[in-house]
Amino acid sequence: MSKVVVFDTETTGITEPVLIEAAGIIINGSPFNDQTETFSQRYNPGKPISFGAMATHNILDCDLIDCPPATEFKLPENTAYLVGHNIDFDWEVIGKPNVRLIDTLPMARKLWTQLDSHNLGALSYALCDESERPEIREKLINRHSALVDVELCLELLRFILKEKSELKSWGDIWRFSEEARIPDIMPFGKHKGIAIKDLPKDYKTWLLSQDIDKYLKIVLRAK
Repeated sequence: MSKVVVFDTETTGITEPVLIEAAGIIINGSPFNDQTETFSQRYNPGKPISFGAMATHNILDCDLIDCPPATEFKLPENTAYLVGHNIDFDWEVIGKPNVRLIDTLPMARKLWTQLDSHNLGALSYALCDESERPEIREKLINRHSALVDVELCLELLRFILKEKSELKSWGDIWRFSEEARIPDIMPFGKHKGIAIKDLPKDYKTWLLSQDIDKYLKIVLRAK
């Protein structure tokens, strides 16, 4: 049976990142299936952790000395979909395996445009009942492993499914994720903030000749 893995990593940093921790929740079958299993493992990256990354996840080089090398990481067998918040980063860190990616970040941006932030912590506060916020706060304060972010991401996915009740399968969710990745507004450059449909034709032509995000290329070609 195909598996879906809600996934997160911790790494050595932004520049040439190497895996130091991988965590996931494995879902067999339906997205509404509560029967899940988890995994979490730290790895020795073979290079120092940057101080910026260290300050974020509080994992030290000395914590990883006896861990298996990062090159040993593999996704569970029969993984068909990888789900995460800004999942492309985690997918690239583990070597771009041949799986479909479902990104909760663009889906959340599409559904809750009014929010001032769409990072995982902000969404966790915004979408829960007010009475649940102290519990969310404890989770966020005590983020000692990637598994906490995975749990928050799965909860976010369930909020998305409540909002988009027409999504009945993983294929439906993947297609919505792909659609949500396609921008409506120019995200950078001298026309940043302008609706892409209103960009000058010569600027669109120039952009298409550049090395840009494939989803931006899709909308530029369509409009």
